[in-house]
Amino acid sequence: MAGGAADCSFWERNLGMQCRMYELRNKKRITVAAASKLLANTMSSYRGYGLSMGTMITGWDETGPQLYYVDDDGTRLHGRYFSVGSGSTYAYGVLDTYYRPDLTVEEAIDLGKRAIYHACHRDAMSGSINNLYHVTKDGWVKIHAIDVNDMHYEYLEEKKNAMSS
Repeated sequence: MAGGAADCSFWERNLGMQCRMYELRNKKRITVAAASKLLANTMSSYRGYGLSMGTMITGWDETGPQLYYVDDDGTRLHGRYFSVGSGSTYAYGVLDTYYRPDLTVEEAIDLGKRAIYHACHRDAMSGSINNLYHVTKDGWVKIHAIDVNDMHYEYLEEKKNAMSS
């Protein structure tokens, strides 16, 4: 999520409540597409109110893995990867260069880790903790929460070793 902390926190909690209400009424989980549409519709109704939010809605439903981008204007995009926030151009540089559809889980985790690192390290407003999750059909697993400064020294050492070889 990116934008104003209060906007992001409130609207994501609101979406969680709407998804839970759907589940209680329909006795089944909401699809990722429908959840992203709920948020996009809510954001559209508040367009022009000065909200600041961009987020990714992800999950695994009966159609497989899904990823959507939703922002405070109600824009809703479906895609393979997204980056949001002021550091997103740095993350996109890594993603656009190294993403391929046949990445292994380990390669995808490393790519996500590096993309988030570059966004946080190069952009002071992007925070300093790299939180990475892996979403599967069985749910999600938190891979890590690492301080970007620690990652910097890890990657610096990796770069030095690569240059000396």
